[in-house]
Amino acid sequence: MRFSRKSKIDVYKRDNDYSLQLNRWILKPIAVWPESPTSSIIEKILSKIVRITCHSLIALTVIPSILYILFEEKDFRLKLKALGPTSHWLMGGMNYCSLLYQNKQIRKSIVHMETDWRIAKRENDREVMLKNARVGRVIAGVCALIMQGGVLAYIVARGISPTIVVIGNETVAIGRLPCPSYNKIVDTRFSPIYEIIFTLQVVCSIVVNNSTVGACGLAAVFTMHACGQLNIVMSRLEKLIENRRNDIIIQRKLANLVERHLRALRFISRMEIIMRQICLVELVGCTFNLCMLGYYTISQWHEESTNTLLAYSIVYTSMMFNIFIFCYIGELVTEQCKKVGEAAYMTNWYELPRKTVLGLILVIIRSNIVIKITAGKIFHMSIATFGNVIKTSIAYLNMLRTLTM
Repeated sequence: MRFSRKSKIDVYKRDNDYSLQLNRWILKPIAVWPESPTSSIIEKILSKIVRITCHSLIALTVIPSILYILFEEKDFRLKLKALGPTSHWLMGGMNYCSLLYQNKQIRKSIVHMETDWRIAKRENDREVMLKNARVGRVIAGVCALIMQGGVLAYIVARGISPTIVVIGNETVAIGRLPCPSYNKIVDTRFSPIYEIIFTLQVVCSIVVNNSTVGACGLAAVFTMHACGQLNIVMSRLEKLIENRRNDIIIQRKLANLVERHLRALRFISRMEIIMRQICLVELVGCTFNLCMLGYYTISQWHEESTNTLLAYSIVYTSMMFNIFIFCYIGELVTEQCKKVGEAAYMTNWYELPRKTVLGLILVIIRSNIVIKITAGKIFHMSIATFGNVIKTSIAYLNMLRTLTM
C-alpha cells in the first residue's frame, strides 16, 4: 500500500516536471526560476549574485549603445541602424525585470499546477493534461530554437563582417559589435577591447533572449495547462446527466465541476497579471523592430553582406513568430473560456433537476465574462492584434522610407 501511494506521488510530480522542464532549463541559468522554499542559504546567495551579474551585463550593453546614438554618431541613417539592436537588448532587459518582479506570482502558478496534477485522479483527466502539456513544451521549444537561432545568426554575421575604414595612410578592418558602443569611454575598435566587449555582449544576448524565450515559454505552458483544466470541465459537463435521478450525486458533480472551473479561472487571472507587462513590451517592441528590420533589409540591400541580410531575415521571422505566439495564446484563452459556457448550454440540461439547472446558468453567465490576456491592460492579445502589429510595422516602414530614402 505504501509503495502504491509513493508511486502516485512520483507520477504527478513527474508529470508536473515534464510540463515545466524546458522553462526551468531556460530560466534557471539567469536566476529567474522561482526558488524552492527548501533552498539553502548558499543557493539564495548564488541566485542574487547571478541576478546582479545579469543586470550589470544588460546595463553595460544598453547604456553605452544609447550614449553612442545620442552623442557619438552624427549620421541619421547610422543612428537608425543602431536603434534596432539597442531596442532588442532593452526589451530583453525589461522582460528580465518583469519576470523578477512577478517571481512570487510565477511561484504560485507553479504550485497551482502541481496541485492540479495531484488532484487529477482519473486517467482520462491525466491524458487530457498530458496532451496539453506536450503542446506547451513544443511551443516553448520551438520559440527557444527560433529566437536564439535568429539572434545568434545576427551576432555571427556581425562578427564575420568587419568594416573597412581608412585611418591615416592605413586601411584597417574593424570588427563590428552586435550592439554599438560609446567609444569615447572605451575604444572598442581595436584588440583586445573589441574581443572583450564582443564576448560580454554575446553573454548578455543569452540573458535577454532567455528572458524573452522564458516568458513566451511560461505563457505557452500556463495557457495549455489552463486549457487542459477547462477541457476537463467540459468533459464533466457532458457526463453531468448521468445518474440524473439521484439529486445528491448530481449536486456533488456540479460542485466539483464549478470548483474546477473557478480554479482554472483563478489560474488564468494570475497568468494575465504575470504576462501583461511582458506582452506590452513585446507588442510595442516587436512592432518597432519589425519596422526597423524591414528598413535595414531594403535600405542596405546592396551595402551589406549576404550573411547580414540572411541574419536580418532570420531575426525578422523570429520576431514575428514571437509576437504571434503571445497573440495566439491570448486568442486561445478567450475562446476556451467561452467554450465552457457553450458546453454547459449544449448539455441535456432540460433533463436535470431545477436546482442543478440554476447552477448551470451561473456557469454560463460566468463563462460569458471572459478573462483576456492583455498588454498592459490596454490591448487584447489576439490574432486580430497580431494582424494590427504587422500592418502598423509596414505603415511605419513606408513612412520611414519616405523620410530617409
